[in-house]
Amino acid sequence: MKAIRILIAFIVPFFIYQKGMAQTVNWIELKDTKHIMTAGIGWDYSVSYYLGYAYQLNTKVPIMLTTNFSIPSGERLLDDYKTKIGGQILLLNKSNLKGSIAFNGIYRRYENPLAKLQNFGSELKGTFGYYKPKWFVAGEVGFDIAIVTHFNHSETFKETIFADVRDGWYEPFTGGNFQYGIQIGYSFNQSDITFNIGMVTTQDFKTSPLIPYYLMLGYNLRLN
Repeated sequence: MKAIRILIAFIVPFFIYQKGMAQTVNWIELKDTKHIMTAGIGWDYSVSYYLGYAYQLNTKVPIMLTTNFSIPSGERLLDDYKTKIGGQILLLNKSNLKGSIAFNGIYRRYENPLAKLQNFGSELKGTFGYYKPKWFVAGEVGFDIAIVTHFNHSETFKETIFADVRDGWYEPFTGGNFQYGIQIGYSFNQSDITFNIGMVTTQDFKTSPLIPYYLMLGYNLRLN
C-alpha cells in the first residue's frame, strides 16, 4: 500500500493538472449558431493540444452540449490523453454582461514505464464577463477533481519497487485543484480567437504544481 501511495503522490498530480479547457465562446455571437468546432494549443503542466465540439440546444436559456479531447506533446501521443463531455449554460444574460456555468465528466489516461493509470473525475467552472460583438473579456473559476483511478502496474514496477503490488481501483488522496484566471477573445465573421491564462492551486490552498499556471490559445469556428 505504501508503494501505491507513493505512486499516487508523484504521478496522479501530473495528469490531473492537464486541464483541457472547456469551450471559451463569445455568447453574443451564438444567437444563430448550432455547431462550434474548437482547436487549440496551450500549457497546463506540459504543452498540450486539444480539439472540441459544442452543440447549442434550441432552448430559451442558452445551453451547449460539449465534448473535448486533449493530448500532451510527445512521441507516443496516445499514451496520455484526456476526454471531457458535459454542458454549459448561460445563467446571466444581460445585454453585455454574461455569466455561465459549465460541468464536465472527465476520463484521463496516463502511462509510463511503471504503470498505466485510468482516471474518472469531474470539473465545475464558472465564468462572468463583458461581451461585445467583436470582443469579450471574462474571469473564470474552476474546480477539477479526480474521483477514482485504476492502476495497472508494469513488470518493471513489480521487479524494482514492490513485487506484491495489486492492480485495481483506488481513490486518490490528493484532492482536487482550483483554477482561476481570465479569458479574452476576438470575434470576426464566423470565427473566434480566444486566450485563457490563470493559476492552479490545490483545494487546501497550501500547495501548487511545479509550474502553477495555465494558458491556452484557441480557435472557434461557428456554424449554423
